[in-house]
Amino acid sequence: MREGLEKDNKDESWGISVPSPDGSLSCSFPPLLLPSGTLVPQKKRAEAGSEGPLEFEVPESFLACLQGIVASFQEHLAELVPHRVSSLCLQVALEVTSQKLPKTCAELCCAVIGYLSSRNASSTSSPLLVFLKDPTCSRVLDKVLEVSEPRALRMLYRHHFRGQLRVLAGHGVANFTVQHLIAAAPCKMLGKVLAELGPALEEVLACGHPGVLTALLRACRQHGAHQQEALQMVLEAFHCWDPPARQDFCAPLLASLQTYEAYYPSEEGLGATEQQPGPLPALGSISLHGSLLLQHLLHFADPGPVPHSLAALPALDLVTLACSSAGSHVYNALLSSSSVSPKQRRKVLRKLKGHYGSLACSKHGSRVLDAVWNGATLPEKQKIAMELAPQEQQLCHDPFGRYAVRNFALTHFRKRRKDWDQVQEADARRRELFAEILED
Repeated sequence: MREGLEKDNKDESWGISVPSPDGSLSCSFPPLLLPSGTLVPQKKRAEAGSEGPLEFEVPESFLACLQGIVASFQEHLAELVPHRVSSLCLQVALEVTSQKLPKTCAELCCAVIGYLSSRNASSTSSPLLVFLKDPTCSRVLDKVLEVSEPRALRMLYRHHFRGQLRVLAGHGVANFTVQHLIAAAPCKMLGKVLAELGPALEEVLACGHPGVLTALLRACRQHGAHQQEALQMVLEAFHCWDPPARQDFCAPLLASLQTYEAYYPSEEGLGATEQQPGPLPALGSISLHGSLLLQHLLHFADPGPVPHSLAALPALDLVTLACSSAGSHVYNALLSSSSVSPKQRRKVLRKLKGHYGSLACSKHGSRVLDAVWNGATLPEKQKIAMELAPQEQQLCHDPFGRYAVRNFALTHFRKRRKDWDQVQEADARRRELFAEILED
């Protein structure tokens, strides 16, 4: 049997023929007919499609057809919801109707919840709980949470989720639905979710579900509320809230997703006052969720001890963080956050001095170095260039270092220093002017 698509034998520029499994029959897709009545060859259609999807108004007849499809879905929920493939169609229907037919979407959500609630009657807990632990049904519920109105969400939480979040957050499948609930929760409801989940965050972390913690911090950041409560509960989960001296070591704990005792196994090296540990363990692999936790905390209105903890890290640990695919984004948050003071920012970036060459030759570290350069003053740029200029030949032979030579104009810096200074000053003035225009 031939594989792939074949052109029609009658005319190579029109249509596509698909052989049947037995090779005896084929189906030809018709060419595109334009409103003017002309035909568009398949080749030209492919070229036009390469420019991306085109936006257009959906005809009213399509919406009527969509309502008919949704009505059919409501009649066959028993077959659609638990099926691995057809449930995807139901999710797409929820997504589309939420944008085009909100009332129809609300009716479909109610139908799904009503159907699932009737399938597992229980007097001790919500009948929905068993479906939250099913990989297929839980995805449908995730979409229901995503498209539901705030009032419907509050009813769902009150009747089905309240009092069960700790159990659900520890489940391998249901914890993702909890994350969707947190993401969709309005501000007042978020406070109730945080109060219920907060004392159990250590258990959730021990189950290997850090996404729940990430979802909580992301929601608090977006709403601008409950931030200090969330910060305290997360640090308590990592055992670095009390005594207060432990807060200075929160950054490596969050980055590696380890508790204080796991990261510092020997209490003898910490001393009686738990100030500065003796031999600090080197920062190992950076967790994706650990990086996200740090990023969200840095964007809090008050990031608490996180900036100070980053500044307390040894220089090599900061380099490890910058050269990590996940950790490099922590620097983006550090540089862009309005709640981190310039003084706190400088304390962290100052420790990278002497390691610019290592950063320039790293895939992710070079991006951090570019971000540092773009936000640096002229004296700071001069210090970076002075350190990298003697390494120009080595950098030119590195696939990532050569970009530092070009972007920082190191050759120009060595040979025409005054001209280089003038160019950098002019560039700084242009940036300031552009920033003022954007503010206005």
